[in-house]
This record gives sequence, structure tokens and C-alpha cells, in this order.
Amino acid sequence: MKQLRIMLPNVAEAKNFVAAAAKCDFDIDVYYNRVTIDAKSILGVLSLDLTQVLTVEFNGEDAEFEAFLAAKAPGKCSAA
Repeated sequence: MKQLRIMLPNVAEAKNFVAAAAKCDFDIDVYYNRVTIDAKSILGVLSLDLTQVLTVEFNGEDAEFEAFLAAKAPGKCSAA
């Protein structure tokens, strides 16, 4: 089980995150406080507080998805 912390500072980044997650053939969850959301659900992800750090948890391996997550780590997000 891998866990990474990310920030999705705006709706466009959230859409890109969901699109990247949808390409993976394994389950991906996003956690904030006590809420667990399916990362492949745009409505679920948009219902989260995007001003906060989110935790992404998954079991599979996908280098492209993991690189995307690494770029969204807190402190590494570019201002758009």
C-alpha cells in the first residue's frame, strides 16, 4: 500500500488528477479528515476541500501516475 500527500489547488488540477487516476487499473482512494473518496470520481474529488493537503492511497504500480503525484506534492505545485 502506497500513500502520498498531494495538493490540488484548483479545479483544473483536480480534473487532471481524476483523468490520470482513471488510466490506472487498480483502486485509488483519496483521504481528507475522515472522508474517503474514489479518486476516479470527479464529483467526489471536487467535493473535497481543495485548499488542504490530501492523502492518496493505492496498491498498484503505474510510473506515469506516480510521477504525476510526485509533481503535486505539497510545496511543488506550480501557481497556475
